[in-house]
Amino acid sequence: MRNVVLTGFMGCGKSTVGQMLAERLGCRYADLDALIVSREGASINNIFARHGESYFRQAETETIRGIVALNGLVVSTGGGAVISPLNRELLHAAGVVINLTADITTITARLESDTDRPLLREGRSAERLAALLAEREAMYADADLRIDTTGKSVEDVVAEVISFLEAKG
Repeated sequence: MRNVVLTGFMGCGKSTVGQMLAERLGCRYADLDALIVSREGASINNIFARHGESYFRQAETETIRGIVALNGLVVSTGGGAVISPLNRELLHAAGVVINLTADITTITARLESDTDRPLLREGRSAERLAALLAEREAMYADADLRIDTTGKSVEDVVAEVISFLEAKG
């Protein structure tokens, strides 16, 4: 089976959906950010603080390159993984790309107490999140399927993904 790659803005449910989807499909689950943390031996916050975002993005690209050669994975990417055109190309080469979305009210509520995201240090207001989301919208749209998770259970989103995969063959 080809890989299933989940993209989307932070707080859209990639990790939660990815874990359940992998279980339902009988696949291994991989969280791109966790792979980077393991590879670098430091948290994402520490990587950003010590080396900056551009270093992190390069580590992200190298980690994605490693995924392309694998099969049978459900992969959750970080919210910014799609920023690089090369990453988007590699993600499509790795498998079926599914973008998860949510409305800004839902995203803001889901991220309210999150302290592990370096890009939220500058603020987590709905306006700031909406601006960041708008900057990335065209990049998120580069997916084989988009699913709005607003008001849906994890089970419902997983069922939509599985239905799409079955129809795709």
